[in-house]
Parts: sequence; C-alpha cells; structure tokens
Amino acid sequence: MARRSYNQYCALARALDVIGERWTLLLVRELLLGPRRYKDLLDGLPRIGTNLLADRLRGLEGVGIVRRTVLPPPAGSAVYELTELGHRLEPAVFELGRWGAHFLQPRNAGDAVDPSWFFVSIRATFRPEAAAKLRETYELRIDGMPFHARIDNGRARTSQGHAADPDVIVTTDLDTFIGLLSQDVSPREALGRGRARVEGDQMALQRFVEIFAWPAPEAFAPA
Repeated sequence: MARRSYNQYCALARALDVIGERWTLLLVRELLLGPRRYKDLLDGLPRIGTNLLADRLRGLEGVGIVRRTVLPPPAGSAVYELTELGHRLEPAVFELGRWGAHFLQPRNAGDAVDPSWFFVSIRATFRPEAAAKLRETYELRIDGMPFHARIDNGRARTSQGHAADPDVIVTTDLDTFIGLLSQDVSPREALGRGRARVEGDQMALQRFVEIFAWPAPEAFAPA
C-alpha cells in the first residue's frame, strides 16, 4: 500500500507522513516497553487486524523506525524493536499522552485496557525530584502479568517481565492499580482492603505512587 503524503515541505507535515496513520503511534507505544513478538503486538493492539498490523510494521521498517531481530537464547524469538530513530519518538509520545490525559474520562464498558499501556504512561508522569536519592526496583504483578520499574537517583525505566532482583513485589489487579495512579485509591486503603499485597517494605507502594501518580488534570474553561 502506497504511503499517503501531505506533500508539504514542512517538518511537521513530513513527520505526520511517517507516523500520522491510524495505529502507528500506538504501535510505537507498544515497542517502548521493549521488543515484541508479532503476536504480542496483536494482543496489545485490539481490533487492529493482522493485515493492517503487517502493513504498519512494513512502513515503519521502511523508514528506519522499527527493525526485526531475534532475541538471544534461550528465548530465540523473532521480535520487532525500535531503532535509535524510533526511540527518539519517546518524548513526543509522552507529551501527547500528557495532553490526552485531559480527555481521559471514566472508562466506557467497551474500552479495551491493558496493564502494559500504563507502564509506558508512568514514564511520562515520573517525578524525578521525588526520586532524587532513591535506588529501588519494584516488581508489580497486575492481574498475573509481571512488570517492573527501576529507580536510580532521579531516573526511571519501566519494562514488562519479572525484575532480576526486585527490592519489593506488589501484587494487585488492574482496577486497583489505575485507582492508585489516579489517586482515587490510597495505598493504605488498597492494602487494608486486601486489594494489594506487598512483599518487602510496606511503604514502598506509597513511594511508588508518590513518584508515578498522575497529576490532577487542569480544568478547561470555555473561551
């Protein structure tokens, strides 16, 4: 399929020629957590369809944003990953996410939701000043799916999968995790009601929320 173009000699127009097609930035979002198998991408992009996903991947490979590779043993799986050029989209994706949060109303019954999306988004809401002197690795098991976040003196990295040597393990469900990030549920409430369980320092969940919780959305006043 030929890629459409705005045919404008403008950097923004050229960027949208490359990443402005439907599903493209969401595909980048999936790869910001690390290499993904084709099946993983299908699972993380409900309703995309196999042909459309294949077309988007071919287009991103063609412009050098995505590449195919094979994971080292023992996995040995064929995966897609972002190139250096692809990773340079991270600030733009995060900024769009912060802007889009103003329109994030309560979830509709038909809305798809996946824990991995939030482990991309919390890198955008990370507060480095709250983690300036902290070195800690959190493993979170959300509805049975493992993720981890590493904090190292004001820097954060998140990924899917088990942490190699976590300082603390938090087990919870997705609704509670979203409630913690939105600050609709406090860590004390989640622990007291059995909606979250902590292995290790019980205050670690409080620190995690202080570092990663979503800011309160600004009110938009009509002009």
